Amino acid sequence: MRVFFLALLLISMSSLAATAKGHIHKTGYASYYGHGTRTASGERFNPRAYTAASKTLPFGTRVRVTNKRNGRSIVVRINDRGPFVKGRIIDLSTAAAAAIGMINSGVALVSLTCL
Repeated sequence: MRVFFLALLLISMSSLAATAKGHIHKTGYASYYGHGTRTASGERFNPRAYTAASKTLPFGTRVRVTNKRNGRSIVVRINDRGPFVKGRIIDLSTAAAAAIGMINSGVALVSLTCL
C-alpha cells in the first residue's frame, strides 16, 4: 500500500515539475468568484487581488491566464482550491476576470501557462 502512495506522489510531483517550466498546463474554461472570507491557503480573500483557485497547482504558483477569445492575459497567484464545477479548470478573482474581459460572459475559454 505504501508503494502505491509513493508512486502516486512521485507521478504528481513530476507533472508539477513539468508545468513549472513555462509550458501550457491546460486549456479549458475559467470562471470567477467575488465572495468568501478565507481561502484554502488561509489568506483573507480579496476580490481586487490577482489571485485564483486551482484544484492541482500548489499555493503560490504564478500562472499566466490568457483569454482565447480576445488574447488578453493576466498573471495570477494560486491561493485557493477549486473550481468545483465540472468542466472548469480555474476560478479567478473578480479583478483578474475583469482584466481579461470575462466579467460579462462569466465563463471564458483560457489557456494556463505556469511561470
